[in-house]
Amino acid sequence: MGESTVATHPQPAPAASGQTTDDVIFRLNDRPKLWEALIGAFQHVTAVFVGIITPPLLIAQALGLELHDSVHIVGMSLAVSGIATFIQCRRFGPVGSGLLSVQGTSFTFLGPIIATGTALIKGGMPATGALGVIFGVCLLGSPIEMILSRFLHHARKIITPTVTGIVVTLIGLTLVKVGMTTMAGGFAAKADGTFASPRNLGLAGMVLLIIVILNRSRNPYLRMSSIIVGLVVGYVVSVFLGLVDFGQLAELSFFAVPIPLKYGIGFSWSAFLPIVLLYVITAIETIGDTTATSAVSAEPVEGPLYMKRIEGAVLGDGVNSAIAAIFNTFPNTTFSQNNGVIQLTGVASRYVGYYIAGFLFLLGLFPVVGGIFQIMPQPVLGGATMIMFGSVAAAGIRIIASHPIDRRAMLIIAISLAIGLGITFVPEVLDQFSPFFKNLFQSGIATGGLIAIVLNVLLPRSP
Repeated sequence: MGESTVATHPQPAPAASGQTTDDVIFRLNDRPKLWEALIGAFQHVTAVFVGIITPPLLIAQALGLELHDSVHIVGMSLAVSGIATFIQCRRFGPVGSGLLSVQGTSFTFLGPIIATGTALIKGGMPATGALGVIFGVCLLGSPIEMILSRFLHHARKIITPTVTGIVVTLIGLTLVKVGMTTMAGGFAAKADGTFASPRNLGLAGMVLLIIVILNRSRNPYLRMSSIIVGLVVGYVVSVFLGLVDFGQLAELSFFAVPIPLKYGIGFSWSAFLPIVLLYVITAIETIGDTTATSAVSAEPVEGPLYMKRIEGAVLGDGVNSAIAAIFNTFPNTTFSQNNGVIQLTGVASRYVGYYIAGFLFLLGLFPVVGGIFQIMPQPVLGGATMIMFGSVAAAGIRIIASHPIDRRAMLIIAISLAIGLGITFVPEVLDQFSPFFKNLFQSGIATGGLIAIVLNVLLPRSP
């Protein structure tokens, strides 16, 4: 989808198989005013910031990287997410969904990347050399998604609204655990004994309540700014409670320069196969995320236009993961958090994505600015993300309910959700399996999605 002349105010449009048009303030091709776009973009950035920087932080910690290497990789994760988001929203030829799709560092690859890096370091390779191998494997594996995207139109009978609805629902439900942990204070609070303290839960509850009240307002501007108002109020209250340590900002460098292939490039066959399979799983997750984006944007979730967007999103995932590897960070994927923001604010304009991309890119170049988001207390963020994740799950249920649910569909839904959520909440069930098998199925979203696809193919259809 290229540029088009669009209205600056919301316009009526045909209803789609997702969120109703009345719920959307700015539709896909509407151009909000500058300040409206900035408010919408800021809320998306706030929602995805922690998700983008967490995987590189965990990998850097596991590999024992020096501080300057950790800061550089985190910065590049944000900058590349900005570039990737622009590609998805703008759509260049067949690359990109053309929807308000926000890209970020994928959690799916976390286990295999850490396992590969630690094994190489134990074998005598320096940490920077291990990074070169990791980025090389990720770069050479990225064409898998590009190739898969070209055949998705042949899978229309496999990737049905029931299947995509299950994946979207799993995305929201599996994130609820993360949201609840964040509301209670996060892992740092578990360490210092303040987890689920009245102060943490009260702060998170206040943010959530503000968002709910403003979201139900008849004033579209209050609804659009509900998340940012809730976060700002929570942040200010946290400062007065002494929960914000601005001293941490002094440890961050002011400017980061992007350096392609800074750590060189290497390869490992033992690491390549798991990465390839994870790219396949990531493609399934991207289909679910993009379907959710279509649904909450009041756009179609089936038909030729929908398939074109799905293909573009998966192709964009592959291209963006290649760009990520070149610029010293880890594979990118379409984030689900922004779907909750779209549903809550009613802002689905892809032009807002351009501002999101700009914010993320600049945050990557100026780590000190990004640090302001990084030191936001976990309960404040949790109060907002909890309702966002619930909104994603609700969007998935709406997609499933858009088609009749017979006994066959009921079986597919029941088994896929049960096993997907079971692995998410009891990951120990995989402990007796090989590391390869465990890494492959550790994502409840991907496992539930794969089961839904297999059952949809194998179970005989109702006469």
